[in-house]
Amino acid sequence: MSEKQPIYAPSLKAERARTTGLESSSKRRMSRGRRVWYSIVVALAKLIARFMWLTCRIEKVIGQEHLDELLAAGRPAIVCYWHQMHLFCAKLMLAQIPRGMNVGFLISPSVSGEVPTAIAKSWGANVLRGSPTRTGGQALRDMYQAVRKEGISPVITVDGPKGPANEFKVGAVLLARLTKAPMLPMAYAASKAKYWDSWDSFILPRPFSRIVIAIGAPVSVPPDTLLEELEPIRLSMEQQLKALTDLAQSSLQGSSGA
Repeated sequence: MSEKQPIYAPSLKAERARTTGLESSSKRRMSRGRRVWYSIVVALAKLIARFMWLTCRIEKVIGQEHLDELLAAGRPAIVCYWHQMHLFCAKLMLAQIPRGMNVGFLISPSVSGEVPTAIAKSWGANVLRGSPTRTGGQALRDMYQAVRKEGISPVITVDGPKGPANEFKVGAVLLARLTKAPMLPMAYAASKAKYWDSWDSFILPRPFSRIVIAIGAPVSVPPDTLLEELEPIRLSMEQQLKALTDLAQSSLQGSSGA
C-alpha cells in the first residue's frame, strides 16, 4: 500500500519554517505556477511596505524604555498588538533584530501563509507555522520551545487571525504563564490613514503621514496563576491595548496643534 500523500507539498521556505510539521488544512497545492505568482506577490508586498516605511515618519515611540530594558536584560518577550496595526508595529520589531532581539512571527501553516513566511524570513525574522484556530495546541507548544530554549520573542496579533477585532485572546496570557516571559503590549496611530474594508479594519497610513507608536510596561503572569485567574488578566491586556491606541492618537493630535 502506498503512503498517504500530504494535502500539499510545501515550498522549501515553508518547510524550514514550519516547526509543527503539520499538514495544511487547505486543499490547495503549491504548484509551480502558484510559486511564481507568490514570488511576485512577495516582491510587491515588500515594495509597498518599504514605500510606506520610507514615506511615513515615526514621530515618537512612547515607552521605548520598556523595550530597551528587555533588550538590555537579554530577556525574550511576547509582543502583543492588534492585527490592524501590523504594518508599523512589525516594522518596530524588525528594527530590534540588529539590536540583538530574536524576533519571531506566528504564521498560518496553510498555502496562504507562504507569502508572509517568505517576507518575514527575508527580513531576518524567525517564523513559527501554526494557527490559533486549527493548530493552536501545537502552535502553543512550539512557541513555548521557541521562547524557553531559543530565546525567541514571538510577535502575536492577539485578535487574529480572523477576529473578533480588538478582542484580546487568551493564548498570549497562557503562553506568558508557561514561559515566564512578559507580555509587551503596543499600538500605533497615523495622522492620515485608510482603514481597509476587512474584518480588522487594517490601518494603511497614507504616504507622508506622521506615526506615533505607544509601548506599555511588560506584564508578567506568575506560573502558579490558576486558569480561572487568566480571564481578568486577558481583560486587563485588552484594556491596555485600547488605552495605548488612545495614547498614540492623542499624542498625534497634541503635536499637530503645537
